[in-house]
Amino acid sequence: MSETRHGIDDLLMLMAVLRDPEQGCPWDLKQDWDSIVPHTLEEAYEVADVIERRAFDELPGELGDLLFQVVYYSQFAREEGRFDFHDVVHTLTAKMVRRHPHVFPDGTLASRRPPGVSAEQVEARQVNSRWESLKAAERVERAEAETSVSVLDDVPRTLPALSRAAKLSKRAVRVGFDWPDTTGVIAKIREELDEVEQALIEGDQRHAAQEVGDLLFAVTNLARSLKADPEQCLRETNAKFERRFRHVEAALAERGMTTRDVGLEAMEGYWQQAKRLEAEAPNTPAEHSESTSGGDRP
Repeated sequence: MSETRHGIDDLLMLMAVLRDPEQGCPWDLKQDWDSIVPHTLEEAYEVADVIERRAFDELPGELGDLLFQVVYYSQFAREEGRFDFHDVVHTLTAKMVRRHPHVFPDGTLASRRPPGVSAEQVEARQVNSRWESLKAAERVERAEAETSVSVLDDVPRTLPALSRAAKLSKRAVRVGFDWPDTTGVIAKIREELDEVEQALIEGDQRHAAQEVGDLLFAVTNLARSLKADPEQCLRETNAKFERRFRHVEAALAERGMTTRDVGLEAMEGYWQQAKRLEAEAPNTPAEHSESTSGGDRP
């Protein structure tokens, strides 16, 4: 006999029981809005990790963990009489319908484009422009009670720094605050790197650290101009570094040594060996166009 499949109402009931003062779980009862936030961020990154590893068999579980965070916040709100999960679903659906007039022309979920007009025929540029206009109008509505409205409003401060830098610069681009091409961005990166070097020459560690921040922001702008997500770029480099360093450790272990037993030159040799092996393996995420010469270790 097949096991009964649970639905969203079962999940909402589960959360209500976990938070029940008499029947619930002691750990869940101690949680609040702030204590759950770190878990939410962690679950979002675990979803991203599973997708990047193409471990799709793990994805239902990780997406469930992320959904559970939404259910958690909805339960907090229900207990406080603010809103509930169904309000979240309604708000999301209404917003998406409103932001897609090219799909729902009458502003209702049941409406559709005229027959014969495919998605490919909808001008992408017009869609993006309409989307941004609608989001801008929503920001103005939320900020009506404030004294000023900035294009940088509602960029979450809790985002990872690289992601927030990318969003801030992307917002500034909308009002024309940008370099005309990547040449200007690269020049800015070189300028910031020179300032880091100068601060180090002067022995000013604090100033050097501040300039490193400027350098990272400039590099984030370069990623944006290339239509690349800086967080994803860095995650891929982190994975590449880990993969190659583990090769160095394994190669040394085969010879009965550790990284403490050898110098940088020996470790660099095994590092370059790892790069060559990646380049020779067709089914690995190696950077085939990458030079195998020294000096380009991430």
